[in-house]
Amino acid sequence: MNLHREHGFTLIELLIVVAIVGITAAIAAPELLRARMSGNEASAIATMRAIYSAQSTYASSCAHGGYAQSLEDLAKTSGPGNAAFVSPDIAVNGVTKSGYVVNLGPGTVASVVTAKASTCNAAADDAIASYYAEAHPSIVGSSGQRSFGVSQHGTIFQDTTGATFTSVFAANATPVQ
Repeated sequence: MNLHREHGFTLIELLIVVAIVGITAAIAAPELLRARMSGNEASAIATMRAIYSAQSTYASSCAHGGYAQSLEDLAKTSGPGNAAFVSPDIAVNGVTKSGYVVNLGPGTVASVVTAKASTCNAAADDAIASYYAEAHPSIVGSSGQRSFGVSQHGTIFQDTTGATFTSVFAANATPVQ
């Protein structure tokens, strides 16, 4: 008598493998979401640093000590062949970058330092004495958890609730370490 042995996997073996893959995916999915949020938050912090740097350059080289009131003004060049103060990916208020909505506006002291006609890049608005920039998650808990803000002082603040910053940072805002 010739014994014939079949090769392959049984249904039970395949079900066990599928269950193991499912459990592994269920464990990995939240970690992937956290990693994506962490990356988005790091990008938002870098954007706040870029805006602070752009405002410092604008104030010292273009607006005689005043600050721009919008990202649109920072995106304007001071002449042919010159670069804008910010990159094109953050050239307008309300732009979404890496899951964060980015804005720039007048700070608590909105007195005019330089008239718009006297700026080097023909800004749409007058250069003023203070500003604030903020980035908040477009979907709190999904694209990011914290919101970030910076002013002419250079300290980047965070709010762990993801609330939108205004010209005055909330009392629960803490500096980013």
